[in-house]
Amino acid sequence: MVMKLCYGLDIGGTKMELAIFDQQMQLQHEWRLATPTTDYADFLQQLCTQITKADQLSGQLGQLGIALPGIQDASGQVISSNVPCLNGQQVVADLQQLLQRPVTIGNDCRCFVLSEAVLGAGRGFNRVLGVILGTGCGGGFYADGSLQQGRQQLVGEFGHQSLAARVVQQHRLPLYPCGCGLVGCAETYVSGRGLARLYQHFAGEPKSTYQWLEDYRSGQPAAVHAFAAYMDALGSVLAAQLLAYDPDVLVLGGGLSDIAELVAAVPEATQQHLFAGVQVPPVKVAEGGAASGKRGAALLGAKANG
Repeated sequence: MVMKLCYGLDIGGTKMELAIFDQQMQLQHEWRLATPTTDYADFLQQLCTQITKADQLSGQLGQLGIALPGIQDASGQVISSNVPCLNGQQVVADLQQLLQRPVTIGNDCRCFVLSEAVLGAGRGFNRVLGVILGTGCGGGFYADGSLQQGRQQLVGEFGHQSLAARVVQQHRLPLYPCGCGLVGCAETYVSGRGLARLYQHFAGEPKSTYQWLEDYRSGQPAAVHAFAAYMDALGSVLAAQLLAYDPDVLVLGGGLSDIAELVAAVPEATQQHLFAGVQVPPVKVAEGGAASGKRGAALLGAKANG
């Protein structure tokens, strides 16, 4: 009997990546291309084209899991996605009709956590909290052998909790509007864009995250000030999640997790927002890197169709 291969498709706001894994989750093939963001029909067609390509490479109809930004509501519609053409669409139903096979979709942050908990930095721990610090901020929670989802699939949407008022007050920060429609969301401060936004605030001129890092490492006062405010904000966000989930390990992913100074500062910054006697768990950087989302999607698809 031919063992089914698993496809993991990770959809991002600018690019999509598809990977083919064997049953042991060893990578066989992978490629990327731009994400169609404005035309839903074009989006569906592009996905079908790439999955057909995967079938041709594999010589079979592989099991399919998709990591998608946003969540699905009770009716199956995608909401709060940073791919505009997906909002309000029945993506699973439409793809299943076009592909004539089961399609499993999970939130991209939750797929990352599943990958790291099962095969990455969180393996061997019972309770794994994963946090992505990239274009946005979000994550998920894995406990007792399974990914925790919640009634509305909201577990891990902490990027849309309000930033602690004491942090905003102490650093005299503006309240930034968030793409979700709220104001003052944690994501607007602690994501990669948030770090750039804080640097612009303290420098008084347009700045990027890359400029911040270069200036911080050269000791520019505004960059140092921005980092202090950023870590205070991030520490408050992470402390809130530790109090909510009480994990055995904290796994960081996303582009900002590649900055050694930031990762090294996380434990102390988080501890400052915890009351006496509460300890920060081990902090680890994701082992799967950019592949974690795809691998998590493949795991999700394999489990649903296994």
